[in-house]
Amino acid sequence: MITTGSDEFSEQLAQRIGQFIVDSDAASARSTQRAIGPSEVGEPCERQLTYKILDWPEVNNSRDPIAAIIGTGFHMWMAEKFEARQVDLGDGRPRYRIEERVTVRDSPIELARLTGSSDLYDRLARLNWDWKLVGVSSLDKYRRQGPGPKYRIQAHLYGLGQENAGQAPERVVVAFIARHHELKVHVWSEPYNRQIAVDALARLDRIRDQAQALELDLHPERWTQVSTEGAASCRFCPWLKPGSTALNEGCPGTNTEAKSSQLEALIA
Repeated sequence: MITTGSDEFSEQLAQRIGQFIVDSDAASARSTQRAIGPSEVGEPCERQLTYKILDWPEVNNSRDPIAAIIGTGFHMWMAEKFEARQVDLGDGRPRYRIEERVTVRDSPIELARLTGSSDLYDRLARLNWDWKLVGVSSLDKYRRQGPGPKYRIQAHLYGLGQENAGQAPERVVVAFIARHHELKVHVWSEPYNRQIAVDALARLDRIRDQAQALELDLHPERWTQVSTEGAASCRFCPWLKPGSTALNEGCPGTNTEAKSSQLEALIA
C-alpha cells in the first residue's frame, strides 16, 4: 500500500482510508473462503494447491487487494446490466442465470465437494461466460497465448456445473476486459468439454490424496516431494516467502517473479 497526502493531516487520512480498504477486503467473504473453488482447481503449481487443500497458514501479506476489489465491482455492474435486460424464454424461466451458485461436484465428503458462483449463463445461446478484469499487459498475453490452464479449466468446471444444474452448455467463454482508460476486450471461447473438467477433478483428488499420505504437518521435510513443476504467478501466491528454506513456513518460489520479489525483500 502506498499513501501520500498534500500535508501531514492529509497523509494521515490517506493512511487511514488505505488501511480501511485493506482491512475490509481481508474480512470479505472472498478473502476468507477456505474451500477450494473452481478458480483454483486449474492452478499449475501442485505445492500451492496442497497449501490450499490443507488450509495452511498464509504468509504473503503484501498482496495488493485493489485489483480484486475493482474486479468485484465490475462483476456487480455486469450482473445489474444483464438483470435489466432479462427476458423469459417462454418456459417460465429467465434467459440469463446471473451470478448463480452451481455445484460442480457434490459429495458427502466436504473436501471433495466443489461449488462456485458462475458469472453468467445464457440459456438461449448456451454459453457460460466468465468475466476477467485484467491489466493491459495481461490482456495482451492472453490474446497471444490463450487463457492458460487455470482459466481454461475454470471455464469447463463451470460448464459442468451448469450441466449438473440441468442446462445444456455448448461453449465456455472467458471475456478479458482491460483496466485501462479505453475499453479493450478480448474473448476466448471453445466448445464445452466435460472431460476437461473431469480430468481436472481427478488431478485435484490425486493432489489431495498425496497431501494426506505425506502427513506434512508431522513430516515437514516431505514438502520437497510436492511438485512445483509448471508453477505460475508465484508473486501472487499466498504462501510465497522469498528466501524460505523451510517449506512448512512458506515457499521461496520458483520463477522469475518470485526471484524478483526475493531481491526486493533483501533490498528492503
